[in-house]
Amino acid sequence: MSTNPNTVHTPQQVAERRTKGPHTSMFVRMLIRAAVLRRGRAASALFAMVVATAVTTAMMNLYVDVQAKLRTEFRNYGANVVVVAKDGQALPADALTKVESTLGPKTLAVPFAYAVARTKDGRSVVVVGTDFARARQLNHWWKVSHWPAAQNEALVGMRADSALNLDRKPFELSFQGHTIELSPTGLLQTGAGEDSRIYIDQSVFQNWTGFAPSTLEIAVTGPTEEIEQSMKQLAAALPTADVRPVRQIMEGEANVLNKTRATLYAAATMIVLTSALCVLATLIGWVFDRRRDFAIMKALGASERLVNGFFAAEAAALGVIGAVLGFAIGIGVAVWIGRVNFHAPVVPRFSVFPYVLAGSVAVALISAILPIALLRRVQPAIILRGD
Repeated sequence: MSTNPNTVHTPQQVAERRTKGPHTSMFVRMLIRAAVLRRGRAASALFAMVVATAVTTAMMNLYVDVQAKLRTEFRNYGANVVVVAKDGQALPADALTKVESTLGPKTLAVPFAYAVARTKDGRSVVVVGTDFARARQLNHWWKVSHWPAAQNEALVGMRADSALNLDRKPFELSFQGHTIELSPTGLLQTGAGEDSRIYIDQSVFQNWTGFAPSTLEIAVTGPTEEIEQSMKQLAAALPTADVRPVRQIMEGEANVLNKTRATLYAAATMIVLTSALCVLATLIGWVFDRRRDFAIMKALGASERLVNGFFAAEAAALGVIGAVLGFAIGIGVAVWIGRVNFHAPVVPRFSVFPYVLAGSVAVALISAILPIALLRRVQPAIILRGD
């Protein structure tokens, strides 16, 4: 429907048309113009926000992946939970199955059975029956020259080899009148009690001694709370056994993870505070540079609320743009650090973006509190008069 140009509008209608005018687009144009005319200060504030959000994004992405990678590295140092049969008895025949069903198929558990055998010249030596495939997967820290492959091959500890003078030749061991001939195929060195033992295949050991495994060494993944919960589940599933943590591994893992988390948080906090100070200094300078602009706005009838809102919107816009750019850069930095230090990719976690965005805007608005307080002191009459 066309409008008659000769139509006379009442003052109320004119006021309504002005109220419905494109104030929003004018507000946006003012923001863009302010940034363009003061590119230097805007760029410095934006750079500070980008640096803060990039570092925070990288830290948040790394923290989750570093925890998983550090736990994987700690699993290379052996088990963190041990299940031992009570009163020197053997574990139930289905103990290994119960452990895997309780903790999941990805759990790595290694059975061990022990016996004290004698050589031909009457020397005593501890013989251990185990599953070599599982033991090799669990104990990456063991220094082994060659892992046994055949059934009658043995893995001999360094001290046991020196004490028995095996010289890489086949030897005989006897236990309760039963004799077995073994071939030393590899040497083991750990610097611990394993160096004084001889390891053979579990099935060969059980056929020779009749002893079933009495110990299960288990690598349980997860934080300390989850490991303790897993131990309670194991104790309920195996009431005839003692479930014990390997304190050195668990406490060492917890200490490293706690220190890593504290370091990442401290670094991110320091950088965010430094960036906030940079933004604060930039916004204060922005206020002094634009005192005449704000004085004109007040002289034309702009309220304190409108002027403060305009300035806060500028700060929030810096926070949003800085968050978007910093998040993209932070993801790239996290991936690069993962490849250089862990030789493994760091999975980008886009779920942290809302937190980065909210934090960036919050830092920008907090930094704008003092400049907004300075804006309230701008007196149009004094500024425009030139005093």
